[in-house]
Amino acid sequence: MGNYFGGIEAGGTKFVCAVGSGPDEIIAEARFQTTTPMETIRKVVTFFKSYMEDLGISAIGIGSFGPLDLQPSSTTYGSITKTTKPGWSNTDIAGELKKALGLPVAIDTDVNAAAFGERCWGAAKGLSDFIYLTIGTGVGGGAMSNGKLVHGLVHPEMGHIPLPHDLSLDPFPGVCPFHNDCFEGLASGPAVNRRWDAPGEKLAPDHPAWALEAHYIAYALTNYICTLSPQRIILGGGVMEQDHLFPVIRQLVQKQLNGYIQAAAILDEIDAYIVPPALGKQAGVLGAIGLAQALLQGD
Repeated sequence: MGNYFGGIEAGGTKFVCAVGSGPDEIIAEARFQTTTPMETIRKVVTFFKSYMEDLGISAIGIGSFGPLDLQPSSTTYGSITKTTKPGWSNTDIAGELKKALGLPVAIDTDVNAAAFGERCWGAAKGLSDFIYLTIGTGVGGGAMSNGKLVHGLVHPEMGHIPLPHDLSLDPFPGVCPFHNDCFEGLASGPAVNRRWDAPGEKLAPDHPAWALEAHYIAYALTNYICTLSPQRIILGGGVMEQDHLFPVIRQLVQKQLNGYIQAAAILDEIDAYIVPPALGKQAGVLGAIGLAQALLQGD
């Protein structure tokens, strides 16, 4: 076996595959559109097989869209369960790749994988308790507690928490097909687009969309701070590419907490507490490589 690992960021729109050992050593990378399970998995297998003999890939890590079955004792462990992605419900993504490649396979949610990447090499390095949140096409969150990625009954669904929604100020009903005006329904990229009839990247920094966006994100972070007590919060995803959101969110979080959480990280050092991902858009696939490494190390 070699010192290289395979990482897969399995998204509902595209798959990103990479071979390497970390951010300083990515040997190969490929991206392709997510189509049917059979066609997409076949492309993944072809990509990794082309490097396995020469590089000696030791294991594969997957960070996947979901929901996922992550109960190790389950007969459907490693499968995508009931998903809104057409054709992908009940797809045994981990099992199919393990069988086709003959390698150990680790799997977790896409956001947990990104969180793990940031813990290994990025903005959460050295921390045991933190949150990675992505705000883009959807809203999802990964969390680490006491040095372990959080699972439980299923896995965290941080994008679907209810938020205060003043309909007199914001009559927009929300876009979530399950909950309408949950966090994802009010603050995801599609919510911005539908509410203002334009994608976020076309809205000026002083557009009222961003004050509303910061308002909802800050409410969500305040909830996470009070329940999980993270040492840091990392905000990624397409919406958070609007850098001007960060200072507004930080100020609103401080205002909403109103001095209740007596921690210097929030009271005095919040610029280093609510931060963008250090790995940028590579967090997901690097996190998948990290999962593969951890699998062999028994972590």
